[in-house]
Amino acid sequence: MENVRAPLTLLEAVQFFADPDRALRFMVDVRWPNGVTCPTCGASDVTFLKTRRLWKCRNTHPKRQFSVKVGTVMEDSAISLEKWLPAMWMIANCKNGISSYELARDLKVTQKTAWFMLHRIRLAMQEGSGKLGGHGHTVEVDETWIGGKARGLTKGIRRKRNQGHKQGPYKYSGKAIVLGMLQRGGRVRLRVVPDVRGGTLVPHIREHVAKGTEVHTDQHSGYESLNPHHRDNVQGGGFEHKVVNHAVEYVNGNVHTNNLENFWSLLKRGIRGTYVSVEPFHLFRYLDEQAFRFNERKDNDRGRFVRVAAAVFGRRLTYKQLTAVDALATT
Repeated sequence: MENVRAPLTLLEAVQFFADPDRALRFMVDVRWPNGVTCPTCGASDVTFLKTRRLWKCRNTHPKRQFSVKVGTVMEDSAISLEKWLPAMWMIANCKNGISSYELARDLKVTQKTAWFMLHRIRLAMQEGSGKLGGHGHTVEVDETWIGGKARGLTKGIRRKRNQGHKQGPYKYSGKAIVLGMLQRGGRVRLRVVPDVRGGTLVPHIREHVAKGTEVHTDQHSGYESLNPHHRDNVQGGGFEHKVVNHAVEYVNGNVHTNNLENFWSLLKRGIRGTYVSVEPFHLFRYLDEQAFRFNERKDNDRGRFVRVAAAVFGRRLTYKQLTAVDALATT
């Protein structure tokens, strides 16, 4: 990606991608650095149809004509690259995110279109596999609650929201629970969880944190089985588990979860200040967005933007898929 020509600022990005040919060339360089190939058969024997900005494969098969959007989160979108690319720039680099209403005003599209665009870009911001920590590294683990307080809700609504949750204090009932794992000086992993029981939290930790890692948590009982000598630890441990008692102190020598607490503040500032109200069944998409910006914090604006643009390939999210979750949530 180092050889891809890209702007350095938002102003430059808007001006740079205002030219349709230049926007197309950028996406071609990102997707096909070694030459355009057919997404269907992989052949490089293709012809460019300049008037339509499409390619045509010389081999005989269905879907011989294709655009740079085929096989990406932008597939079947009537929105031009001149709008898609600035949208990627803004969501990748706005520290507290960008709302669909603001993006709609900036790009001169409807709010519904902007909302759909943002969710498709968030899909591109999802991280793949790979474990945190390892020998000599420290990972902080903590959980937080996202959502409004239950004060003022009827008993029926509160009961419906509380289904599946092991509730803590009354003020937390009805909130979504997010588990965070942050390697000091490194990356963060976030997962929406149904409750804070050890049987729910610990498998996520084992999945995303390498054995031999020093794991710091608070005194919550759900983390007890991380101790290799715990009676319920049937998987052999593998972590050096250290605990700080938040009822007494927030730091005990080098043992704390302050870095993750700082991340929670950043996350909630974006949700409360920019998005205001996030539906629980879409929450993981907003977590992907915030985790991406945090994980790429050491890069510059150009670098983060290019990473997002390069990740749109091989991923797809249709409006039907996105709104089907809404339908399920109301049944």
